[in-house]
Amino acid sequence: MLFYQRSINMRCADIYTIIRKNRDGGWGLHIEGPSTMFGTVLNYVTLRLLGEGAEDGQGAIEKAREWILEHGSATAITSWGKMWLSVLGAYEWSGNNPLPPEVWLCPYFLPVHPGRMWCHCRMVYLPMSYLYGKRFVGPITPTILSLRKELYSVPYHDVDWNKARNTCAKEDLYYPRPLVQDILWASLHYFYEPMFKHWPCKRLREKALHSVMEHIHYEDKNTRHICIGPVNKVLNMLCCWAEDPLSESFKLHLPRILDYLWIAEDGMKMQGYNGSPLWDTAFAVQAILSTGLADEYGSILRKAHDFIKHSQVLEDCPGDLNFWYRHISKGAWPFSTADHGWPISDCTAEGLKAVLLLSTLPPGAVGKALDVMRLYDAVNVILSLQLINPAETFGDIVIDYPYVECTSAAIQALASFKKLYPEHRMEEIENCIGRAVEFIEKIQAADGSWYGSWGVCFTYAGWFGIKGLSAAGRTYGNSSHIRKACDFLLSKELPTGGWGESYLSCQNKVYTNLEGNRPHMVNTSWAMLALIEAGQAESDATPLHRAARILINSQMEDGDFPQEEIMGVFNKNCMISYSAYRNIFPIWALGEYHCRVLQAGQDTPRP
Repeated sequence: MLFYQRSINMRCADIYTIIRKNRDGGWGLHIEGPSTMFGTVLNYVTLRLLGEGAEDGQGAIEKAREWILEHGSATAITSWGKMWLSVLGAYEWSGNNPLPPEVWLCPYFLPVHPGRMWCHCRMVYLPMSYLYGKRFVGPITPTILSLRKELYSVPYHDVDWNKARNTCAKEDLYYPRPLVQDILWASLHYFYEPMFKHWPCKRLREKALHSVMEHIHYEDKNTRHICIGPVNKVLNMLCCWAEDPLSESFKLHLPRILDYLWIAEDGMKMQGYNGSPLWDTAFAVQAILSTGLADEYGSILRKAHDFIKHSQVLEDCPGDLNFWYRHISKGAWPFSTADHGWPISDCTAEGLKAVLLLSTLPPGAVGKALDVMRLYDAVNVILSLQLINPAETFGDIVIDYPYVECTSAAIQALASFKKLYPEHRMEEIENCIGRAVEFIEKIQAADGSWYGSWGVCFTYAGWFGIKGLSAAGRTYGNSSHIRKACDFLLSKELPTGGWGESYLSCQNKVYTNLEGNRPHMVNTSWAMLALIEAGQAESDATPLHRAARILINSQMEDGDFPQEEIMGVFNKNCMISYSAYRNIFPIWALGEYHCRVLQAGQDTPRP
């Protein structure tokens, strides 16, 4: 039965990979993106490992191989791709730029210490440095030997691996490396790395590898072997296997692979996290409550309330948090589940907003309110995360940055908390909100827009920007920033009504409509929510009526809304599907429209 299920899962992955192929034969970094060497090589190799032959008879494999060879061969894959191919045995470690594990032994006061990296970056390069330090290579099978022939335009033993270190296909080069980085890597490659083949440097490498594995095991245990994300998850699991294939650590990783796999109508996918249930549930609660129909959906709200309460992180990670480069997490909400456990500012804020809203409803309908001490813990996390000073494939991944979305969510949560608990840390909360408002106003562009780092893109950020300022007491009348933001959103309204923004806005940092100037349900909802919050209905509700008409007419017979273009983003050019958004945000926008525009009597015409 287990073998049968594994075969089904492999076939589901196989089908999904093939149907997401681009017309030119390649695959992109995401399902809507143009073909890249990174996406094409890894998907090609995946299909071969799943059992597809080099000549599959359908042309998919052959056409993908043609794309790879026409665009420079696998030597032009990005650094992450080079690492994966090296582990597989289809690329030489000498063709990688060094990732010395010894950096983890350096004192933390150094400004370039990896412990200072953004958590997602740190948790990927930590296991990568272990694999690089060991020069780990898996079993060389006939398929691997065949891939060595298929992926390169010259015989494998003739590849110039030294040249390949810095080779990257132009299709993948979103963030070109600066000269100083090339000089650093060349120095490490020619002078630093050769020393570690000999004693005593060899002993230092062994010590570094041991230290790296201690950090990997700490991460595994504190996330119940889920890890912070899918890339980090499989890398950590591979490191545990490389250390000891029979270890308990490796065995504990195996069942948690299923946390990431999702079989949908178009095949099996691997999620960007172990799902987004906390994030989606917190938004869904706010959407339902916006409709004024809480009485009709009490049982749903009760279950959602229970889930949010059970998802809160109740303890900090053990040990010296500074040594493990961790932050406090007690009271936080993660993106997904309590098992995941990583504290995230906007997830904590949205979780807090949801439980505060539910605490104002009768306990008989939605369940008992969250204990006040746990609310205090959540506030403590949000306050602690405020920042004082505001690889080739991704942008801005090395350190963390403040964002309009996270800052706005924190303002909204703290403002809601302050209304219900005005005496608790009042001065700190007010100071935090004040600094956050200054940040949002400071980063607003001259045209009134904000750049969205976690959703597509200017409409998403516009909603958060206006909501954050509004929660802090700013209005259309007293805030030029809100007026400019409204003018920007209205300037992007489509002639037919509504809004439709392409993922290219994120990549190019310029507002770009969807092809054909089509409205998108989620962008339209975000713009509606922003304009309603700003008081647009008081001056001219016509754009809101047009947008509401588009949402209503788009709903399908079964109540669902259609799945349209991708709406999430990660590091500027890696897009993420949020399948629940297509229902959450139209419900939320129409709920606000019904209660705050139509019922409030600000305008009488209906769509």
